[in-house]
Amino acid sequence: MKRRLLMTLTLLLAAGFAALGIWQIERRAWKHELIAAVSARIHRAPVAAPGPAEWPGLSAGDDAYRRIVATGRFRHDRETLVQAVTERGAGYWLLTPLDTPTFTLIVNRGFVPRDKREAAARAAGNPAGTLTVKGLLRMSEPGGAFLRANDAARDRWYSRDVAGIAKARGLDRVAPYFLDADAAPNAGGYPAGGLTVVRFRDPHLVYALTWFALGGISLYFSWLLWRSARLRPNMDS
Repeated sequence: MKRRLLMTLTLLLAAGFAALGIWQIERRAWKHELIAAVSARIHRAPVAAPGPAEWPGLSAGDDAYRRIVATGRFRHDRETLVQAVTERGAGYWLLTPLDTPTFTLIVNRGFVPRDKREAAARAAGNPAGTLTVKGLLRMSEPGGAFLRANDAARDRWYSRDVAGIAKARGLDRVAPYFLDADAAPNAGGYPAGGLTVVRFRDPHLVYALTWFALGGISLYFSWLLWRSARLRPNMDS
């Protein structure tokens, strides 16, 4: 009776592991489709930054990493520094509101090293007047980074939380996404744009093989139990 229960358990485990393996294969196919779609968006010509009428229909799956362009005036007095680690080292992303005729768009203008944290140290890189900014549409990153929550009261930011930053800076008509600026140079050298890293984790094949291996092990133990049950009568005789 005990052996039969163990056999049933191992068979159920094998079925469960097989289902998880198949699910990971399906996830891998979905991830590859997403990577292909994002790659295609990145290389298309830029389109106008989505306005208020388009905001309800935006989604990470369909719109993230689209190339967009917007024209307006930067509000340098409302900028926000978000902690970052890039290929240039540790420092900050510089997020600045861009006032367009119909809405405000948060622009990640690029990387600022720690010694350029103060606005006075990079004043030459803060353009005045109306200008056009190009880059990638990125979805908001609410809450904070891993194990580090944004603290608006202390002006400590670890993720590019559009809604949180807009509230902290007293902004209205703010787009629910931000623009990652391209590598267009500026007079002061900083912020340095064009550092967007487009990378998607794709461990699904490894996960699938792991689940299938566990399923195979479960089947093997089930076979051992079945074999033991078949041999037992002969041994008893």
